[in-house]
Amino acid sequence: MLEKMKDEAELVSRHLQVARAVADHETIGIMKLSELLDLPSHRIRYSLHVLEQLGYIRASPDGAVVTPRTVELFTHLNADLEEIIGLLEAMKRDEHY
Repeated sequence: MLEKMKDEAELVSRHLQVARAVADHETIGIMKLSELLDLPSHRIRYSLHVLEQLGYIRASPDGAVVTPRTVELFTHLNADLEEIIGLLEAMKRDEHY
């Protein structure tokens, strides 16, 4: 169960890395993102697909661009991560596990 949670956290981390790169370098294509992030193009493609489905980026003829939702994501990211960290720390302290 915890291995799956770790895998999901790593995947979310990659999605955030791709979203940040798109925000910093928009308009940007898959190959350029792959070079920039040193990740295989199939992983970039998957992250872009997920980000597009969630409304954080949109495709354009010249490559990916961010949406206003991306700005909101990064504005609240640290607070959202602190909330998750708090939940994990509470689980760690709970002696009932």
